[in-house]
Amino acid sequence: MKRILIALVLISQIALAQKVDKYITEENVTRVIKTLTADEMMGRSANDEKSINKAAAFIESEFKSIGLQPLKGLTGFLQEFLLYEKLEKTSLSVSVDGHAVPQSDLILYSDEVAIKLGTSSASSQFIDKDKNFRSTVRPLLGDTTSKIVFVAPEHEKDFRQIQAYLGGDRTIEKGKRKKGTTVFILGNPSAGFAVEAVQKLTPFKMANVVGMLEGKSKKEELVVFAGHYDHIGILPAVEGDSIANGADDDASGTTAVIELARYFKKLKNNERTLVFVAFTAEEIGGFGSRYFSTQIDADKVVAMFNIEMIGKPSKWGQNSAFITGYERSDFGEILQKNLAGTPFQFKPDPYPEQNLFYRSDNATLARLGVPAHTISTDEIDIDKLYHSVNDEVESLNMKNITSTIKAIALSSKSIVDGADTPKRIDKSTVK
Repeated sequence: MKRILIALVLISQIALAQKVDKYITEENVTRVIKTLTADEMMGRSANDEKSINKAAAFIESEFKSIGLQPLKGLTGFLQEFLLYEKLEKTSLSVSVDGHAVPQSDLILYSDEVAIKLGTSSASSQFIDKDKNFRSTVRPLLGDTTSKIVFVAPEHEKDFRQIQAYLGGDRTIEKGKRKKGTTVFILGNPSAGFAVEAVQKLTPFKMANVVGMLEGKSKKEELVVFAGHYDHIGILPAVEGDSIANGADDDASGTTAVIELARYFKKLKNNERTLVFVAFTAEEIGGFGSRYFSTQIDADKVVAMFNIEMIGKPSKWGQNSAFITGYERSDFGEILQKNLAGTPFQFKPDPYPEQNLFYRSDNATLARLGVPAHTISTDEIDIDKLYHSVNDEVESLNMKNITSTIKAIALSSKSIVDGADTPKRIDKSTVK
């Protein structure tokens, strides 16, 4: 009898693997990701309504063609929200010792609408050439005092990257504007300076793209598959290219969400309800996942598969990925159990110093106790394409993306079936 049961299990596993190979194809993965990373999407910045809406419309069309249903409470696949404001500079004038500073050497970081600073109303600091620029900048952005920060010319490369990220329009949550103004000036320090700026605030509409497959016997219990579809838009040109296409970050994860939706729709056997969501605004503050968490009962979400940057082999090579916050629940152990007999391995996050558990959309639901983890293959410690114009589709390994999506499909089986329920994350341990 035991041999018969083992044989039946093996037959079932083989049959499921065959369906995975049939329904999740490299051809379709390539089609979807090429569309999301096309130059016409202009880098999918959540602050650029035209390009982000174009990306949302494509994902919406995929969900419709697959045959998903809108999330309960919605009439369509767009989960729109208007809780934020777009902060846009209309003028900026900075002088040092009476000489105007070029706009190219400035970064204004402020939530104020009218700004006027001088030596009597703001302090000054200097990031000299021997300091670590990025680690010095982070605490300055959270400081509520008004200040001028001079940056040594030796840091120009890092300054330009931060400028591209902070220097454009910003989106902030209504009623949560940061006090204080920080102005970064590329150049050596000086005692005399003056700053005048005007900014305007306008309501800003955003939208997640959400679809679902209702479950059978456990339809009140939810399993979420997610990735963010926004990226960082336009950067200073490098060899004539200024579009940060965001192929790995996170068109690869968004493609996974679409292909998993297609796979489970064709299987038609999910006992739990499956929710597929492409989040907006991850890159500018995680606004999409934060709103989503207010519209869903977190106590009913039994697991969240957040998929982020699976475009290239991991540090262990092909057929492997890591899970952030692995030690916080038995989510990873369940996934690996379901992959028994396959070459694929899910491993704990090897980059704890990068704080990745908190740097993606899983964190919001994890704070509510959901076993919410991010699956990734990115070598983040050495990834030179991250947040650059070179994160393009040509840099991706389509076989790696496809095999990782297949592994997620197989590894999620007992959770989707309702046989396994990952233990909840201790909310008190999630900052």
